[in-house]
Amino acid sequence: MDEDAFWQLIEDCRPTEPDPDAELLADTVAERLAESPLPLVIGFAEQLSWALYRLDRKEYGQDLSGDAFLYARAAVVAAGRTVFDRVLQDSAAFAPYAINLTWAESLLYTPDRAYSRITGEEWDRATRHSYESYSNTEGWSG
Repeated sequence: MDEDAFWQLIEDCRPTEPDPDAELLADTVAERLAESPLPLVIGFAEQLSWALYRLDRKEYGQDLSGDAFLYARAAVVAAGRTVFDRVLQDSAAFAPYAINLTWAESLLYTPDRAYSRITGEEWDRATRHSYESYSNTEGWSG
C-alpha cells in the first residue's frame, strides 16, 4: 500500500456522523482490511506508523504525556490527509488536538485487528518506523 492508497482508505472509511474518538473509522478500516490480502494490511500498518512518526516532533508534543501525544497524533491521521498536511506545514494546527485531548487510540489497533481476522492469530507487529511517542530522534533534537 502506498501513501496515496493509505489516505484514500482513510477518506473512504470516514463516517458522515460525528466520530470524536475515531471508533467508527477504526471499525470500518478494520473491516475493509480484513477483506483484503494480507500484504495490504501490512502496508497499512507501515503507512500508519510512518504518518505517526512524521508527527512525532517536539513542536507538537513537548507538553503532553507519551500516551496523550500518541493518541492526539492518531486523531490528526484520522482527520485525513488535508488536516495531516496542514499540521506538518503549521505546527499551530496541532494545538486543537493537544488542547482538547482529541484522541483516536482505536486507529492504532486497526491493522492488528484485521491481521487477526485474516490469520486467526495475534500479530507480533514490527514496522520500519516506531509510532511510539518520542521515537523520532530527529524530530526531538534541537
